[in-house]
Amino acid sequence: MEQQESTARPLTEANDFGKFEHGCQHYRRRCKIRAPCCDQIFPCRHCHNEAMSSLSNPEDCHELVRQDVNQVVCLICNTEQQVAQVCSNCGVNMGEYYCDICKFYDDDTNKGQFHCEECGICRVGGRDNFFHCKKCGSCYSTNLYDNHSCVENSMKNFCPVCYEYLFDSIKGTRIMKCGHTMHMDCFSAMGEQNQLTSACF
Repeated sequence: MEQQESTARPLTEANDFGKFEHGCQHYRRRCKIRAPCCDQIFPCRHCHNEAMSSLSNPEDCHELVRQDVNQVVCLICNTEQQVAQVCSNCGVNMGEYYCDICKFYDDDTNKGQFHCEECGICRVGGRDNFFHCKKCGSCYSTNLYDNHSCVENSMKNFCPVCYEYLFDSIKGTRIMKCGHTMHMDCFSAMGEQNQLTSACF
């Protein structure tokens, strides 16, 4: 009896299939998420929040709680399934980085993603480069250890320029001399317009 040659991909090749070929403007990943709050499918929670915040009826506007996600759709084989790193049908890694707590997927591991237990969310930049300041209530760069003014829950506020919530923003933040925080881009823009004082630096 003639033996047929297997067409199955090796495990490592299957895991990497489609890497960096899928995703959205926020993340490269090989799955979409089903938002339990509205039962709709989105590329990521940021895509969900942007779409829901632009609804004409303010009562319909809402944000996705990342930890509540329990269903994802594999973008390689289109199988909807329980959250997991590896697709239950085709065996692909739906995200090279995967956090079971945040239900977070990302193929670009050069960001240095890590989960901070005290923040309760995933951060980027490499675990060894950050420490968690308990008073400020967030992760800060190690060069700010014993070198910043603590303001209680300073990151759990809105950027004073663009009003985006800072704690889980994907934009870089700047901790000012006074201990308050804002987006790095917003800080730079204010500096260019000479709207900063020496107390900020």
